[in-house]
Amino acid sequence: MRPTEIDSSNYQNMLNEKTTQIEKRFTEFACPELEVFPSAPLHYRMRAEFRVWHQSDDLFHIMFDAQTKEKYRVDRFPPASNLINDVMQDIIPLIKSNQFARRKLYQIDYLSTLSGEILVTLIYHRPLDEQWQQSITSILQELRKKYHIDIVGRARKQQWQLDRNFVVETLQINNRALHFKQIENSFTQPNAGVNQKMIEWALDVTQGFEGDLLELYCGLGNFTLPLAQNFNQVLATEISKASVDAANSNMVLNKVENVTVIRMSSEEFTQAKKGQRTFRRLQDVDLQSFNCNTVLVDPPRAGLDTETCELVSEYNNIVYISCNPETLLNNLQYLTQTHSIERFALFDQFPYTHHVECGVLLRRNK
Repeated sequence: MRPTEIDSSNYQNMLNEKTTQIEKRFTEFACPELEVFPSAPLHYRMRAEFRVWHQSDDLFHIMFDAQTKEKYRVDRFPPASNLINDVMQDIIPLIKSNQFARRKLYQIDYLSTLSGEILVTLIYHRPLDEQWQQSITSILQELRKKYHIDIVGRARKQQWQLDRNFVVETLQINNRALHFKQIENSFTQPNAGVNQKMIEWALDVTQGFEGDLLELYCGLGNFTLPLAQNFNQVLATEISKASVDAANSNMVLNKVENVTVIRMSSEEFTQAKKGQRTFRRLQDVDLQSFNCNTVLVDPPRAGLDTETCELVSEYNNIVYISCNPETLLNNLQYLTQTHSIERFALFDQFPYTHHVECGVLLRRNK
C-alpha cells in the first residue's frame, strides 16, 4: 500500500495486529499487560521528504513505490500534517515559475510542528548563489503572508539559511507547555501526538523515583527536560553537536536548571564511567556528584552494544525506549538476568507500517 492510498478505516485492525505480534514476540519475559498508545489515523507525521520531478514546464513531488521502485506523483500526502500538505500545495507553483529557484532542484524536505511552525529544506544538484538567494527570498516573503515558515537551501558542501534553520515545537505534557528547538537535518520524533504520549508515560513510570537520572542518547532533550521534574539532577549524553546545542537551548527555553548535557557517545561515557579513558569534555563535570539510580536509554535501531548493556544493568531502574523490537528483545535477554519488567508499552509512532516503538520499565530484582 502506498502512503498516498491509506485507508484510515483499517487503522484499528492494523494496530491490533501489531499488538498481537508484540505480545507473542515477548512472551518469554512474562511481561505485564501491554499498554497500547494509538496514533491519529491521518496527518500524524511532522516530517516528510520528497524527490522533485521536472517534466517539461511542470514540477511536482514524487515518491518511489516500495515494491516496483517506480516513481509516482504526490500532490497530497495523508500521513503528513495538514500544515505540510498546505505548504506543499503553495510552494510548488512559486518555485515552478522561478527559473533560479527551480533549476536542478532535487529534493524538498518538510519539518512541521503542532505549534504551527514549518521549515522547508530545498536540496540542489548545483551551487547556490546570490540569484538563488534573491529568488527564494521573494518566495519566502510570499509564503509568510500565510505561514510561519523558514527556508533552508542545501547543495554539495553548502547550507544557506535565509533566516532560521530551526522550528520551535510546543508540546502539551500533562497540561504543561514545553518548548523544543528542532534544528534542520537533526533527529526529531516524527509523530508528535504519539511523542507526547511517550513522554507522559515516561513521567508516569518514574514518578516517585529517588536520586538522579542518567540519560543516554538524549537528542535535543525530548525526554530529558520533562523528566527533570522527577529527579534531583539529570546527567544526559548525546554525540551530535547540533543536538547538544539544541538541548542546551531548550533548557533555557523551559527554565530547567537541574540538567547537565555532555557531548559523548554511550560507548565513550561507558569508558569514562569505568575509568578506562579520560575526556577533556568532562573536565568541568564531576561524575561522582551524581547519584543516579535510574537510567533512560533511547538508542538507535542497532540497540545497546554489549558494554553499554553492562553499564545500564548497574542501575536500579531502567527506562528503555526502543524503535526496534528485535534489538530490544536481544537487550532484554541480558537485562532480565538482573531486572524484572514492570511496565511494557507499545507506541504506534508509524501507523500502517510494521515498525513499532516500545517502552519498557525494568526494576532491579531484590
